[in-house]
Amino acid sequence: MSKAPASENQGNYGAASHERPVPRISIDAFCEFPDTQASLERAATDRRLSKAHVNVQPGGVQGAVTHYGTQPTPNLLVVETRCQGDDVIAELEQLATVCDESTKVIVVGRVNDVQLYRELTRRGVSEYMVAPLDPLHFIETISGLYAGPKASPIGRVTVFTGARGGIGSSTLAHNTAWFVAEELKIDTAIIDFDLAFGTLGLNFNEDSGQGIADALAAPERLDDVLLDRLLIKYGPHLSLFPAPALLDRDYDVDDGAYETVVDQVRNSIPCVVVDLPHVWAPWSRQTLLAADEIVIVAALDLVSLRNAKSILDVVRARRPHDGAPRLVINQAGIPKRPEIPLKEFAAAIGQEPELVLPFDPQLFGSAANNGQMLAEVAPAAAATDGVRKLAGAITGRKISRSSKKGSFLPFIRKAG
Repeated sequence: MSKAPASENQGNYGAASHERPVPRISIDAFCEFPDTQASLERAATDRRLSKAHVNVQPGGVQGAVTHYGTQPTPNLLVVETRCQGDDVIAELEQLATVCDESTKVIVVGRVNDVQLYRELTRRGVSEYMVAPLDPLHFIETISGLYAGPKASPIGRVTVFTGARGGIGSSTLAHNTAWFVAEELKIDTAIIDFDLAFGTLGLNFNEDSGQGIADALAAPERLDDVLLDRLLIKYGPHLSLFPAPALLDRDYDVDDGAYETVVDQVRNSIPCVVVDLPHVWAPWSRQTLLAADEIVIVAALDLVSLRNAKSILDVVRARRPHDGAPRLVINQAGIPKRPEIPLKEFAAAIGQEPELVLPFDPQLFGSAANNGQMLAEVAPAAAATDGVRKLAGAITGRKISRSSKKGSFLPFIRKAG
């Protein structure tokens, strides 16, 4: 795809090396020590290894030699050794007799021996790692083996989801992405996965078309050329992938198609914002859990509290090596509406919100009805400034223009 020149803020923005997912490969690991086996089993549950087939078992190098005497070797073989120096070389010479040439090999040892490392790499071993293993470092190492130093960077994916319907998650997703593109000058794409009722086209006053529906119907055809044709360009740095929002069409989409579309978009665009509808299905759960960043939008009511806690519980269990999602409270302070006190809400779900946006029906209503962004209607409003800061937080960049007015909470933790 053609790109606008990168700005100073854009720099090398995109997924960090530890965020790059591992491709669809088979990985077998033969361990000598329980702590190594436990570390690799924890790594196998990580979202970045969700596409790979991982099998971890005891046995070490000798176990691998015995096993592969009658079985084909996987794409990646991880073997742990108790030996040192020349004894390691002797073990690996036995392994070489049963190992396919195309198989990459990682050796795990207990000694930090530079000379051994050099000898192993000279003999074709892909990497030598010293136990105890850190799961994230292990995943990053695997990703580096298959991406390589010259691999093209991939975009960073942020998913917005609402704790309940009508909470304004889509509006905040669209406005946050707009700030990233317009004020940080980072190439950004918004994907609207609410095929029947999506509002991306309306909020930007653009014809929705059939782009995302066509991409989901045949994801295997979605290359850079087709993606460039399907995306709607909205300014030099922002692209839209709106939903058709038609009710006279059946959307029979394979669950894997959503993942394929996101992967293709992030291969071309540094910042990808996914507007996830308020549904809970295998594809939406996977999209949420696979994201580099998650933003949960809630209100100070009981339904939001229950649902936000449920989402957080799932995310915490399935993403043990990632930071907590960002929690945004929207529509705070609606007149005459009873609200759960913010302190009680945070205590019940076990997390402080990073941002509280005030109820501002005039601003949000005018922006929605006119197909404009909040900053285009009221650039100095408290809600506008809050979304501006959220855009800076999810990108780790600073947006200098900021109103001193506002009634939102400061960010609790640093971005990144």
